[in-house]
Amino acid sequence: MSGRPEPTSALAQPLRAPSPGRVALYLGLFVCGAVVGVAGALVQSAWFPGGLLLALAAEAGLCVGAGRAVGRRGGAVAPAVGWGLAVILLTTSRPEGDFLFAAGSGSYIFLFGGIAVAVMCATLAPVRQPDGGADRLRK
Repeated sequence: MSGRPEPTSALAQPLRAPSPGRVALYLGLFVCGAVVGVAGALVQSAWFPGGLLLALAAEAGLCVGAGRAVGRRGGAVAPAVGWGLAVILLTTSRPEGDFLFAAGSGSYIFLFGGIAVAVMCATLAPVRQPDGGADRLRK
C-alpha cells in the first residue's frame, strides 16, 4: 500500500450543481447547433450536392470544435441536440401545405447523414479522466 487514496469511480462521486457559466456555455452551443441545422436545411437543397456536403461539414465542424474547446463530451452533444431538434421541427409540414424538405434523396441524406455525424462526433469527443490526471487509470 503506497499511502495514496485509491481513485473512486466517477459514478460514486456526489452530484454537483453545474456552474451558471457552464449552463450558459451549453445553452449557447445548443443555439449554435440549431442555427447550423436551419442554415444546413436551406443550403443542402439549394446547391446540391455541394450544399449538402457543406451542411454536413458545418455540423461536424461545430460538434468536433465544441467538444475539443470544452474538453468534455457535453460540448459535442449540446450542438448535436440543437441541430437534431431544429431539423426535426423543420420536417413538419404546415396546414397550408408548405414544407421545407422535399421528398428527394438529398433531404434523406441530409437527415440521416446529419444524425450519423452527430452520433460520431458525440461518441469521439474527448472525455476527461477522473481527478484530472493525464496518466493512465489504474497503472
